[in-house]
Amino acid sequence: MGILSSSISLTRYKVIQDIPDGFWTDIPDLLINHNFKDIDRTADERSFGWTSFDDMLDTSWNHASPHKAHYIAFALRLDTRRIPPAVLKKHLRLAMDEAKKELESRGQKFISRDQKKEIKENVKLKLFARTLPIPAVFDVVWDTSANLVYLGSNSPKVKELFEDHFTNTFELHLEPQTPYFRAVKGMDEHQKKQLDEVEACILI
Repeated sequence: MGILSSSISLTRYKVIQDIPDGFWTDIPDLLINHNFKDIDRTADERSFGWTSFDDMLDTSWNHASPHKAHYIAFALRLDTRRIPPAVLKKHLRLAMDEAKKELESRGQKFISRDQKKEIKENVKLKLFARTLPIPAVFDVVWDTSANLVYLGSNSPKVKELFEDHFTNTFELHLEPQTPYFRAVKGMDEHQKKQLDEVEACILI
């Protein structure tokens, strides 16, 4: 679900560094330099990168600027190919049987471990080439007045991918604004230690 939907899961971050002069005008170029690359005509398993907040197919921001008043709006697109386990098992069995017949014709009785690994990789590549990637889009809104960044996802894998790609793109680091991070703000080491040692208890 996108940020403009009536219901959404959000992760909030704070940019922990000062923004350099002229940074905001560089945003479009930075996004394009780290944009999403299509893998429909490849056998790649995964691709990710930035795309337009308004149109996931617009990876050059030709139709809408990422600047929205004092906000920067864009999206993280992640395309992934998935092969059902039963399909992989079937085609791997067929490939192994074919390889075994070929080796036996040359006098080799067993398929070595390295040969099995190579056969499996070749099968996966062939299946990936015949499988369309599944797209997923996660909205991002950057409040430049408060230096807060909102990601439309709570998935740990998506958050990790987003945090790494954000840092690689903008050379800025994010701090999750979870209750814990907000609680330790302003605490000294003794208070932080006490918080870290708090244990949950059952009241009933």
